[in-house]
Amino acid sequence: MKISDILNESVVRVKLKGKSKDEIINQMIAIVNNSPHIQDIEKVREAIFEREKIMSTGVGNGFAIPHGKTDAVSDIVAAFAVTEEPIDYESLDEQPVRLIFLLIGKDSMVGPHIKLLSRISRLMNKAEFRSKLLEAKSPKEVIDIFKNEEALYFES
Repeated sequence: MKISDILNESVVRVKLKGKSKDEIINQMIAIVNNSPHIQDIEKVREAIFEREKIMSTGVGNGFAIPHGKTDAVSDIVAAFAVTEEPIDYESLDEQPVRLIFLLIGKDSMVGPHIKLLSRISRLMNKAEFRSKLLEAKSPKEVIDIFKNEEALYFES
Protein backbone atom coordinates (compact mmCIF):
# COMPACT_ATOMS: atom_id res chain seq x y z
CA MET A 1 0.00 0.00 0.00
CA LYS A 2 1.31 3.42 -0.97
CA ILE A 3 0.93 6.64 1.01
CA SER A 4 -0.60 8.26 -2.04
CA ASP A 5 -3.29 5.53 -1.97
CA ILE A 6 -4.54 6.62 1.45
CA LEU A 7 -4.25 10.40 0.98
CA ASN A 8 -6.52 12.57 -1.13
CA GLU A 9 -7.10 16.30 -1.32
CA SER A 10 -9.98 16.18 1.17
CA VAL A 11 -7.64 15.04 3.98
CA VAL A 12 -4.67 17.30 3.21
CA ARG A 13 -4.25 20.82 4.57
CA VAL A 14 -1.66 23.50 3.96
CA LYS A 15 -1.26 26.41 6.41
CA LEU A 16 -3.18 24.62 9.16
CA LYS A 17 -3.61 27.04 12.04
CA GLY A 18 -3.01 25.95 15.61
CA LYS A 19 -1.09 26.94 18.69
CA SER A 20 -0.56 23.67 20.54
CA LYS A 21 0.12 20.00 19.98
CA ASP A 22 -3.31 18.98 21.30
CA GLU A 23 -5.09 21.58 19.15
CA ILE A 24 -3.28 20.39 16.01
CA ILE A 25 -3.97 16.71 16.75
CA ASN A 26 -7.66 17.47 17.34
CA GLN A 27 -7.81 19.37 14.04
CA MET A 28 -6.20 16.43 12.25
CA ILE A 29 -8.80 14.09 13.75
CA ALA A 30 -11.56 16.49 12.64
CA ILE A 31 -10.17 16.36 9.08
CA VAL A 32 -10.76 12.58 8.89
CA ASN A 33 -14.12 12.69 10.66
CA ASN A 34 -16.05 12.36 7.36
CA SER A 35 -14.21 9.20 6.33
CA PRO A 36 -16.59 6.30 5.65
CA HIS A 37 -14.04 4.07 7.44
CA ILE A 38 -14.53 5.76 10.82
CA GLN A 39 -17.19 4.21 13.00
CA ASP A 40 -16.49 6.09 16.26
CA ILE A 41 -14.48 9.33 16.13
CA GLU A 42 -14.13 9.50 19.92
CA LYS A 43 -12.51 6.05 20.02
CA VAL A 44 -10.16 7.25 17.28
CA ARG A 45 -9.29 10.34 19.35
CA GLU A 46 -8.72 8.17 22.42
CA ALA A 47 -6.38 5.81 20.50
CA ILE A 48 -4.31 8.72 19.15
CA PHE A 49 -3.97 10.48 22.51
CA GLU A 50 -3.25 7.21 24.38
CA ARG A 51 -0.39 6.51 21.95
CA GLU A 52 0.86 10.08 22.44
CA LYS A 53 1.04 9.53 26.23
CA ILE A 54 3.49 6.66 25.73
CA MET A 55 5.97 8.84 23.85
CA SER A 56 5.73 11.92 21.67
CA THR A 57 5.16 11.16 18.01
CA GLY A 58 7.18 14.26 17.15
CA VAL A 59 10.00 12.21 15.65
CA GLY A 60 12.34 15.04 14.64
CA ASN A 61 13.23 17.22 11.68
CA GLY A 62 10.02 19.24 12.09
CA PHE A 63 7.84 16.16 11.56
CA ALA A 64 5.25 14.37 13.70
CA ILE A 65 3.27 11.23 13.01
CA PRO A 66 0.42 10.94 15.49
CA HIS A 67 -0.97 7.45 15.10
CA GLY A 68 -2.91 4.68 16.73
CA LYS A 69 -4.77 1.43 16.20
CA THR A 70 -8.42 0.91 17.07
CA ASP A 71 -11.44 -1.21 16.24
CA ALA A 72 -13.31 2.07 15.58
CA VAL A 73 -12.16 2.08 11.93
CA SER A 74 -12.90 -0.39 9.15
CA ASP A 75 -9.74 0.42 7.18
CA ILE A 76 -6.62 2.60 7.40
CA VAL A 77 -7.40 6.31 7.64
CA ALA A 78 -4.88 9.13 7.17
CA ALA A 79 -4.50 12.89 6.95
CA PHE A 80 -1.56 15.20 6.30
CA ALA A 81 -1.01 18.85 7.12
CA VAL A 82 1.58 21.56 6.93
CA THR A 83 1.04 23.96 9.81
CA GLU A 84 1.07 27.69 9.26
CA GLU A 85 3.45 28.23 12.18
CA PRO A 86 5.90 25.90 13.93
CA ILE A 87 4.22 24.04 16.83
CA ASP A 88 5.88 22.98 20.09
CA TYR A 89 5.18 19.26 19.82
CA GLU A 90 7.45 17.95 22.62
CA SER A 91 9.48 16.34 19.83
CA LEU A 92 12.30 13.92 20.48
CA ASP A 93 14.78 16.45 19.05
CA GLU A 94 13.07 19.31 20.96
CA GLN A 95 12.46 21.16 17.68
CA PRO A 96 9.07 22.56 16.62
CA VAL A 97 6.93 20.72 14.09
CA ARG A 98 5.25 21.87 10.85
CA LEU A 99 4.65 18.56 9.05
CA ILE A 100 2.00 16.28 10.57
CA PHE A 101 0.93 12.88 9.26
CA LEU A 102 -2.03 11.31 11.10
CA LEU A 103 -2.40 7.54 10.66
CA ILE A 104 -5.17 5.43 12.18
CA GLY A 105 -5.06 1.69 11.67
CA LYS A 106 -7.52 -1.08 12.33
CA ASP A 107 -6.52 -3.27 15.29
CA SER A 108 -6.37 -6.36 13.09
CA MET A 109 -4.27 -4.70 10.36
CA VAL A 110 -0.95 -4.40 12.21
CA GLY A 111 1.26 -5.31 9.22
CA PRO A 112 -0.01 -2.64 6.81
CA HIS A 113 -0.03 -0.06 9.64
CA ILE A 114 3.64 -0.69 10.48
CA LYS A 115 4.63 -0.74 6.79
CA LEU A 116 2.99 2.65 6.26
CA LEU A 117 4.65 4.11 9.38
CA SER A 118 8.00 2.87 8.09
CA ARG A 119 7.40 4.21 4.58
CA ILE A 120 6.31 7.64 5.86
CA SER A 121 9.34 7.82 8.17
CA ARG A 122 11.71 6.89 5.36
CA LEU A 123 10.34 9.62 3.08
CA MET A 124 10.40 12.20 5.87
CA ASN A 125 14.08 11.53 6.57
CA LYS A 126 14.90 13.27 3.29
CA ALA A 127 15.47 17.02 3.80
CA GLU A 128 14.66 17.90 0.18
CA PHE A 129 11.29 16.09 0.43
CA ARG A 130 10.40 17.93 3.66
CA SER A 131 11.34 21.26 2.05
CA LYS A 132 9.06 20.61 -0.93
CA LEU A 133 6.16 19.83 1.41
CA LEU A 134 6.77 23.00 3.43
CA GLU A 135 6.60 25.05 0.23
CA ALA A 136 3.46 23.35 -1.14
CA LYS A 137 0.65 25.81 -1.91
CA SER A 138 -2.28 23.36 -2.24
CA PRO A 139 -3.45 19.89 -1.19
CA LYS A 140 -3.06 18.76 -4.82
CA GLU A 141 0.58 19.86 -4.80
CA VAL A 142 1.17 17.90 -1.56
CA ILE A 143 -0.34 14.75 -3.11
CA ASP A 144 1.81 15.17 -6.22
CA ILE A 145 4.95 15.55 -4.07
CA PHE A 146 4.12 12.29 -2.25
CA LYS A 147 3.40 10.47 -5.55
CA ASN A 148 6.64 11.66 -7.14
CA GLU A 149 8.74 10.73 -4.12
CA GLU A 150 7.13 7.31 -3.76
CA ALA A 151 7.81 6.61 -7.44
CA LEU A 152 11.53 7.21 -6.78
CA TYR A 153 11.71 5.00 -3.69
CA PHE A 154 9.16 2.24 -3.90
CA GLU A 155 8.61 1.36 -7.55
CA SER A 156 11.10 -0.52 -9.66
